[in-house]
Order: sequence, then C-alpha cells, then structure tokens
Amino acid sequence: MKGKQTVLDMVRSLAVLGVIVGGIYIFIPHDEKADPTRVVDYRVETITARRAAPYPLAAPVGLAKEWRATSVTYERKNSNAWHLGFLDPENQYVAVEQSSDPSEKYLASVTQQARATGRTQQVGGTAWEVWDGPKYDALVLKGDGHVTVVTGTGSAEQLGAMAGALEFKKG
Repeated sequence: MKGKQTVLDMVRSLAVLGVIVGGIYIFIPHDEKADPTRVVDYRVETITARRAAPYPLAAPVGLAKEWRATSVTYERKNSNAWHLGFLDPENQYVAVEQSSDPSEKYLASVTQQARATGRTQQVGGTAWEVWDGPKYDALVLKGDGHVTVVTGTGSAEQLGAMAGALEFKKG
C-alpha cells in the first residue's frame, strides 16, 4: 500500500539518525577532562549586597586564581543572609556565610551541624572560634548584631586563608 509506513521503515530511519548522531559525537571535538565547575563573578553582587546589608559585608580580596567562586546570594528577607561559595585550590568547598541572625539554629544550618570547640584560631590579628563538624568545619566570628562564618570541607589552613582574605566593608 502506497503512503503507509512500516515498522521496517521506522527502524531504517532510526538507524540513519543513529549514524548521524554518532558521527557528530565522534567528529565534533569535546574535552572530557574539562572542569565542569561553573565559575561565577561575584563583584556586582558584592557591591549591591554591601549597600543593602546592615553589617560590614565580607568578601575576599587577593585570593590566588586557583580559588573559584561557584555561588553567590544575598537574601534580605532571610535575615540579610550573604553566601559566597568557592572551590579552593584542592577542589574542596569553602563558603563565606554572614547573617544578622547569629542564632545557634543559623550557625548549625550553615556549618552542617558543626559545634564550637572552645578553641580559637588567630587570623590577621582576630580570634575566630574554631568549630568542628561531621561534614564541615568552620571559623566563626561573632560581631555586633551579625555573624560571619567561613565553613566547608576545606582544610583548617584553607579556611584560615579565606578568613584572612576577607575584607569587611559597608555600602
């Protein structure tokens, strides 16, 4: 019957499409070793958040190029929460978290249930509280009406490097 397609015709069409797609995959260059990390530019968000935040907002200055920013948010409605996430040179996660909510609930949330150790770590002449946790460790700096946390899976040295690079500025 003319005009009717058969299952065999459909199979032939799919085979032709498969050959075309396979050829495209083989002959179009792609780098399987490329880093899939999406890097973000946080400069504009930092300027905007510094105008809105009721506390001196922290952002790093002078980090080596191997530090890659991967996320940035400022949520005024969520206790003025500032978040800046990075992958450090060892591909470990390090985040800067700030909020006008210095409660234990907030700290438990951003540190993934880390707890204060009672120890401090000197970073640039400032004593940061050392927190240890099952997933993240953290350095915590409590201010007047706000808190700054450097947290993540990075080593104590990398957390300290991030804390030392932070510049606190208001609007």
